[in-house]
Amino acid sequence: MAQRMIWNQTAYFGAGSISVIPDELARRGFTKALVVSDAVLVSSGVTARVTDLLDAAGFAYEVYSDVLPNPPIANVQAGVKAFEASGADVLIAVGGGSPQDTCKAVGIIVANPEFADVRSLEGGAATKNPSVPIIAVPTTAGTASETTINYVITDVERQRKFVCFDPHDIPVMAVVDSEMMSSAPRSLKVATGLDALTHAIEGYTTAGAWELSDLFHLKAIQVIAASLKASADGDPAAADRMALAQYVAGMGYSNVGLGLVHAMAHPLGAFYSAPHGVANGILLAPVMAFNAESTGERFRDIAAAFGVEGAATAPLAEVRAAAVEAVATLTRELGNPTTLREVGATEADLPALAQSAFDDVCAGGNPRPASVAEIEALYRSVF
Repeated sequence: MAQRMIWNQTAYFGAGSISVIPDELARRGFTKALVVSDAVLVSSGVTARVTDLLDAAGFAYEVYSDVLPNPPIANVQAGVKAFEASGADVLIAVGGGSPQDTCKAVGIIVANPEFADVRSLEGGAATKNPSVPIIAVPTTAGTASETTINYVITDVERQRKFVCFDPHDIPVMAVVDSEMMSSAPRSLKVATGLDALTHAIEGYTTAGAWELSDLFHLKAIQVIAASLKASADGDPAAADRMALAQYVAGMGYSNVGLGLVHAMAHPLGAFYSAPHGVANGILLAPVMAFNAESTGERFRDIAAAFGVEGAATAPLAEVRAAAVEAVATLTRELGNPTTLREVGATEADLPALAQSAFDDVCAGGNPRPASVAEIEALYRSVF
C-alpha cells in the first residue's frame, strides 16, 4: 500500500522569521501580492508587520481583509474578485484559520474557475491546476493550515461547514513566526492550542495513522501538553514551542485525516459560529472516552506524553481513563468552556447537529464508527 505525505516546499520558523518574505518574493519572481487577512488583524497592526516589510522593499500589494470567522462562501467569492482586479500573481495569507482557509479557496478557484460556486470544492475535488502560489503566515498556534491540504468553508444558506482537501492548495511557503502570534488574546491562544492538541490526538488515533505520521503526532502531543498553558499565559519560549508543535501536528493530520471531534465541532461553528478550537476543547475528552476501546495501546503513548505515572505498565483500562482525564484536566485549567450551552447550543438542535456530524467527512477517520444516535448521545453528554 502506498502512503502519501505532502508538505510545503519551504518553511521558515522562529521569532522574526517574517523578515525573509521580501527576499523570497523577489527570488521567486513575483511582482504583486494580494494579502488576505481580517479586519481585526488589520486594525490591531498585526497585518502591518508583513505589509511594512513589503513597503520597505518596494513590493506592490493590495489587502483583502473582509474575511469573517468561519468564513462563508461569499468571502471566498469576494476574494476571487479582489485577486482578479488586483493584478497580483501571489497570495499572502496573514491570519489564523479563517484567512488561511479563505486564501486557499481563492487560490484554487482563480486557477480552476470551474469551481467558482465554491460548494463543488467539498471533499477531494478534481482540480486540475495548482493554486495561485500562496505564502502562509499564521497568527495563531492552532490550525496548521499553512502546511495542510485542508480548508473549511461555511455554507450559511444550508447551515453547514464543509471540508475541502486538495494537494493543489498547499502553500508553497510557510513562515511560522511566534511573534506574529504574541498579541492574540489569551482566550484565542487557548482555543487554537486546543485545536492543535485535537489535531495531534485525532491524527494519532485516526484510522489512517501510520509510522511516519505517528512521529509527528506524538511529538506534537508531548510539546503541547507541556507548553500550552504557559504559552497562553504569555511565556515567549513556550509560544515558540507551540508555534512549532501545531505545525508538526499539521504535517501529520493533513496526510492521514482526523475523526469525530472535528466532525462534531464543524456543525457547532455552522449553527452558532462557535470558535472551532473552543468546540474541539469541549468535545475532545468525551470523544476520547468514546473511542478508548478502539485505540489499542495508543492511549498509553498519549498518557505518557502528558506525564501520567505508570503509563507504560498500568492496566490498559486505567491508562486509557488517565489519558482522558489528563486532557479534561488541561481543558478545565485553561478555562475553556465544557458544555454546549456555553457556545449557544439548544437542545432542540441536537438531532440536526448529530446528523450533520455523521455526514461530515472527518467522521470517516474515527477509530470507532459512530451512528447518528451515538453522536447525539455524545452531544447530550456535554450539553
